[in-house]
Amino acid sequence: MNHSRSNAGAPHEADLPPYQVVLEETGWSSLQTAFGNGEDLPELLARLLEPDPKVQVTALSELGELVGHQNTIYEATAPVAVFVAGILTHPAAMTLRPYRNVPIRATLLNWLAATAYDASDDIVGRTEQYFPGFLTHGTVVTAFRDLRTMLYRAVAPFLQDSHEDVREAAVLASIILAEHPGLAEHRDHLAVHARHILDTSSDDPNRRVAWKALKAWGHDVPAPEPFREKPWGWGPHSDGRGDLESPF
Repeated sequence: MNHSRSNAGAPHEADLPPYQVVLEETGWSSLQTAFGNGEDLPELLARLLEPDPKVQVTALSELGELVGHQNTIYEATAPVAVFVAGILTHPAAMTLRPYRNVPIRATLLNWLAATAYDASDDIVGRTEQYFPGFLTHGTVVTAFRDLRTMLYRAVAPFLQDSHEDVREAAVLASIILAEHPGLAEHRDHLAVHARHILDTSSDDPNRRVAWKALKAWGHDVPAPEPFREKPWGWGPHSDGRGDLESPF
């Protein structure tokens, strides 16, 4: 699967391809993962569409290791993210996780949020200090960041989802993706959702992301910052596995 790469600051206008096309037309075996090539990814991605939530959650956790190990963006990360975004509307995304009564869709959105965070302005800015040229045209991270407008369009419809966990996950993913200059027009709208998370969420890492976004966008926020300075630890790339920890 080929994606055109936009110029810096220009929105990527391509439509999200159907997940079936991503699965069938991507040259997975030619793409780098954390542990070799991506030849096993098609089978793993197909498991996300299984009706068994345990299978789905385990598959997503394994994906996090293959394409997000040590919070790194690999060649295979971008097409995997496009596939995950493409199945947000699939019936399998509405499977409920036992004991939590939360749709798998929330877990998929959290995965996208955590992966987008690994390519966020904050993270790549720190990396650039030690590896100049990290964001030059044609690099793996730049190619992933070029997809942010496409991923945003897949995530944004769930900002009004009826399930609270899905809404919050969609807000977090949208906030991070909206760092793209081509999405600046959406920030005032997202600020309302970010404020809601800051005011009502019990999840400190999520509240920290909302706080930082509001501050960056010029909105009034509580001062000093009400959270300890620490990495954003939830998601598939954290040691605790966060929302991806199997409850079974």
